Parts: sequence; C-alpha cells; structure tokens
Amino acid sequence: MKHLFDQEINRLGTYCTQWDYIEDRFGEKDLLPFSISDTDFLCPPEVLQGLKKRLEHGVFGYTRWNHDEFKGAIVKWFNERFSTAIDKDWIVYSPTVIYTISKIVQMLTDEGDYVVTQTPAYDAFFKLIEDNKRNLSSNKLLQENGKYIIDFDDLEKRLAHPRAKVLLLCSPHNPTGRVWTKEELERIIGLCKKHEVFIISDEIHMDIVRKPYVHIPIVNAAQDLENICICTSASKTFNTPGLSGSYAIIPNQELKEEFLVTLKNRDGLSSASTLGSIGMMTAYNECGRWVEELNDYIEGNMIAIKYFLEEHIPLACLNVSESTYLAWIDISKLPYSNEELQHALVHHGKVAIMSGQTYGDNGKGYLRMNVGCPRSKVMEGLQRFKKAIEYLESKDY
Repeated sequence: MKHLFDQEINRLGTYCTQWDYIEDRFGEKDLLPFSISDTDFLCPPEVLQGLKKRLEHGVFGYTRWNHDEFKGAIVKWFNERFSTAIDKDWIVYSPTVIYTISKIVQMLTDEGDYVVTQTPAYDAFFKLIEDNKRNLSSNKLLQENGKYIIDFDDLEKRLAHPRAKVLLLCSPHNPTGRVWTKEELERIIGLCKKHEVFIISDEIHMDIVRKPYVHIPIVNAAQDLENICICTSASKTFNTPGLSGSYAIIPNQELKEEFLVTLKNRDGLSSASTLGSIGMMTAYNECGRWVEELNDYIEGNMIAIKYFLEEHIPLACLNVSESTYLAWIDISKLPYSNEELQHALVHHGKVAIMSGQTYGDNGKGYLRMNVGCPRSKVMEGLQRFKKAIEYLESKDY
C-alpha cells in the first residue's frame, strides 16, 4: 500500500483550493502548499472502483440517504474501529460538518449567547460563532511538559456563565493533535451536565490517530446522551471532501427531528450527494486496512519533520502529535516575528505553511503544516522552510 502514498499527483488545473487558489490566502501564486486540510493522496482503490461503477451507470438523480446501507456502514465503522455502539436512529445526513454545527448552534442558542471552545482552534469555528452573532468563550489550552492539556478550572468558569449554552469540542483536536482521554471526556461531560451546556463534538479527525492513542467517540464516554452529539465525515480520512457529504449522530430525538426539518424544509438540502454517499459507504465497508497504512505513512512524515528540524533548524521543533495529519511546529524560539517569518516563507522559500495565529492568540509561535502528502513533498517543503530561515539569518535583524 505504501507506494500509493508516495505517488505524486498533479492537482493543478483541477479547481483545487489548496493548489490552484493558494494566492487567495497567501497573496502569491506558485507556492508549494501545506495549507487547507485535505490530502494529496489518491482515494483508496476500492472507493475509486465504486465511484467508477456508479459513474458508468450514468444517471445521477436525487439520492436518498435514509436507508440501512448508508446508516449501516456508519454503525459498522464505529463498532469495528472504536468499539462503540451507534443506534441507526441517531444518524442523520448533512452536506458538511460545519453546516451541521452551525444549524445546531442556531437551534440551541440565541443571539448573544456564548459558545465555549478550546483554543487554539480550527479557524472556521471563529467565523461560525461570529457570523451567527454568538459570542466566543475561549478556554485556552495549557502546556505541560510539551503536551496540551485542558484548563478545567477555566473551563468550568466559562461553562457556568449564564449565557453559555454550547461547548464546541474538537475531538481529536485541530490544530494541536490531542486525543482526549476517557477521563478528560468524562470530566468535560460532567461539567457540561452540571451547568446545562450542550456538547457538539466535531470528530472529523477521528480516524487519523497514532498508536498507542485511541480515539473515544463522546457517546462512548457519556451515560446521559441527551446533551451531546457528534458531527463527522469520512471525507477527511479518505480525501473525498469534493464529493460532499457528512453525517451527525444525534441521540436526542427531539433535536434530531428539528435538524431534519431544517435540513429538508427550511434549507432544501435533504437529497444526499450520490458520489459522496457511495464513497463513504465503500470506504467504511472495505477500507479499514487502508486507514492503518495511511496512519503509518503520516507518522513517518511527522518523524521526518522532527528529525529535519533537529538537524537543520534546531530553534524550531515538532513534538509528534497524537493525531491528525497537521504538524504543529513550535517556532517560538526563532528570533523573528510571525510576520517576518511568513514573509520569508512566502517570498523567499516559496512555501505556504499556515501561521499558528490563524487558530487563535495562543497559536502564536507555531506553524500548522499539512503533511497529508507524499514524503517527497514534505521534504521539499522543509528545504524551502530552511531556505526562508537562511534568508532571515542573512539579514541584519
């Protein structure tokens, strides 16, 4: 399998956000991108074959998701991968994870209410909260011996606020890569129950986890399921976001029915993506081994970065994270501002790596590098990073 991940695929000219439109985010064309979190890997061969068969059929009408094949694939995946029992009646289709989160936030809160989330955080969370006219309550993660931990004292203060209605949890956590333990999840659940705060758990990175860490779906850590839900998708794992489609697990049946009314009647989005559904069902039914190979390959990429930095840019470092294909690189010891470093990366290294400040104030001093790509690209990106540092070192700062 590993040769599949080494294969370099030219994505230019495919309307690819990461490659064709890198100028939108970095102001320059022709950069080597490590930015938006999709991967440069081919989909699993089983998925490609399933899509090919469906394409050859040639008719792509309105597509139903509410059937045993769609929901059964999800039940099977959670059972086999996470030892977690999911009731089919909890499952709903959604076009995207962010759509689901946005709609549930709207259902459970009023304008001016508070949404608590751990920061640094996926930047779409900030936009979602702000543009829904809700207030962000930032529970800043702490570092202990190089590992991110939750400040539970601060978390409880934020959950106790009379207008705190939702905790938006990222599990596993983007961008730090933490995999929350069962003890941490139980403590989070207990505090939210105490203060009557609903938990929306974004678990889209759930499959990209390095051994010996194990992702625990939040429904597996809770006894009372009425105040929790999971939003996730196969798209991050199998590189199918362009096919569209996600799903949510909502045990609270009243909330589930309200979501379905919104999806179908208010927003007219209940017809699923034909190819997205085929992709998900095929992946979940046939591609477990492929995910194991993917995780091994990404861990190799992470280790390669760690060693490269130690040898060539020792003031930068990477503690290999527990999950995701997003390397969270510590650059706090480099004697340059974020602005100086980004300018050098873009204009002299010709490489696009996300500034940690994108993910909140306590992301300052970090870079987020997407390493879901062939190792040859990772190494080329690191050489360009080195070139940018050499340029800065040659200047009189």
